[in-house]
Amino acid sequence: MDIDLSMQMLAARTAATSNSLQVAIVKKSHEMQTELLETLMQTALSAPPPGQGTKVDKLA
Repeated sequence: MDIDLSMQMLAARTAATSNSLQVAIVKKSHEMQTELLETLMQTALSAPPPGQGTKVDKLA
């Protein structure tokens, strides 16, 4: 009976550790995606370099 209890405790701790790891990975992934999106938005919304956008290229 002690073996069953210890095995259950080990399984519960393993599941808790696995869940904690999955949550940490999802959080880090979300954080990285948010940083990438912010970087892309800053680049997209910034003014063009001087001289760029002054003429329309109708051949393009």
